[in-house]
Amino acid sequence: MNVIKELNEGVASIAIIGLGYVGLPLAVAFSKKARVIGFDINKEKIKLYQRGTDVTNEVGHEGLRDSSIYFTSNPDDIRQASFIIIAVPTPIDQHNNPDLGPIIETSCIVGQNLRKGAIVVYESTVYPGVTEEVCLPILQRESGLVCGVDFKIGYSPERINPGDKIHRLENITKVVSGMDEESLGYIAEVYEMVVEAGVYRAPSIRVAEAAKVIENAQRDINIAFVNELSIIFNRMSIDTCEVLQAASTKWNFLQFTPGLVGGHCIGVDPYYLTYKAEEMGYHPEVILAGRRINDNMGKYVAENIVKQLIKDNCPVKGAKVLIMGVTFKENVPDVRNSKVVDIVRELHEYGIDTYVIDPHADEYEVWKEYGFELAGNDIPPVDAVVMAVNHKEYTTLSLDSIRQRLACDRNVLVDIKGLFNKSEAEASGYSYWRL
Repeated sequence: MNVIKELNEGVASIAIIGLGYVGLPLAVAFSKKARVIGFDINKEKIKLYQRGTDVTNEVGHEGLRDSSIYFTSNPDDIRQASFIIIAVPTPIDQHNNPDLGPIIETSCIVGQNLRKGAIVVYESTVYPGVTEEVCLPILQRESGLVCGVDFKIGYSPERINPGDKIHRLENITKVVSGMDEESLGYIAEVYEMVVEAGVYRAPSIRVAEAAKVIENAQRDINIAFVNELSIIFNRMSIDTCEVLQAASTKWNFLQFTPGLVGGHCIGVDPYYLTYKAEEMGYHPEVILAGRRINDNMGKYVAENIVKQLIKDNCPVKGAKVLIMGVTFKENVPDVRNSKVVDIVRELHEYGIDTYVIDPHADEYEVWKEYGFELAGNDIPPVDAVVMAVNHKEYTTLSLDSIRQRLACDRNVLVDIKGLFNKSEAEASGYSYWRL
């Protein structure tokens, strides 16, 4: 088995399984160095990619059209690959337990189309042990091959940050791991083809899995801390942003800001770790406390919108609220696990009418995920405006432009991430609130 030689000579291919925010940038990067098969079970997505339409906005339409990727939804095409990277979602269910369904299904597909001598690398976020204890047996069962003899496996946690144009695949150190020294060497060499920042060779697959899951758990806990500070300082009538600005003058103060924690990483990954910990008989206190705080921030924001309406002498029931932004973070089209939706649902509980707009979100995806439609251009004057997501299109808005959205004698502006200057907003007559 000499995967690198086969790839360099063009007699073998790299297959990327799962072409979302992680898989598509990988496929485009590798296509500049080797033959690449891009596989996804979503046939409509494959058709869009074949036409050069990037639904993720991660590589751009031009970057996609310039690539030589062979896009397919036919599992048989995977048989051509000597190096297979699996980058499918690993979500949680309604009880916050890991949903391994996608990675199990994908392992079955890959196993049924696995050639001798291939290396299979998982990038999906999982708790330690999934690659070797869950996925490996499926690969062997479906392929009839023996791991370590006929094929090998590894794990390399994804570090894609959707919407980030600075920290990209090529300039982020890549953690890699393999089942043995030989596979580790091959896996490291393959990723070094596209990762200019270099690779870090983890001592085991389980270490690499654990490293990934704690990266986002750490961020989750730190954001939960400043979210809790925001709740405390709000009761003290102290502006949290002003406190953080003052504290950040200390050289080792960590720069975190309060906000909604959604998406398919920070708001999900910690549950993979806590699930495994509880399975081992340990109840994680700090991680779950952070999750509880962050999961309740949408409700907390909605409650404060209601309070601002009352302060503005606006009847709550039947009030109209414009919510600007619904994706889980700025400048991305991804609406999965958006905590803005928690605000919408909570406001509906108060009998408030909401109008949600977003320049990046796909109307069908919002409807499919959450059952409500994005508002069109015919939005009546509203009683409150909520700046929920700091999209680039919103960063140039003026306070006057927000005023044009409000009904006569209404002044509520809820600026979740502090896009506007508080003093200027209050001087302009707004009833202004932020986390």
